[in-house]
Amino acid sequence: MGLTNNDVFKKLRVAHKLRDDDIIKIFTLVDFKVSKSELNAFFRNENHPKYMECGDQMLRNFLNALIIHLRGPLPAKK
Repeated sequence: MGLTNNDVFKKLRVAHKLRDDDIIKIFTLVDFKVSKSELNAFFRNENHPKYMECGDQMLRNFLNALIIHLRGPLPAKK
């Protein structure tokens, strides 16, 4: 069995030392809205009743926003 999207999301959160507020601000860079309770559901144990799987779209938007957060926005093309 490989890593799930939740595992990748958790590892990125730890590697970049991100808090919930930081992640929410990062998501706003790509105009994607996510709540704290939704984030907490992704980071819960799989056996927890309020656990929620992180979908491909959620992880893709986070990765795109994280790139913008780390590198800055793309320069305008001339």
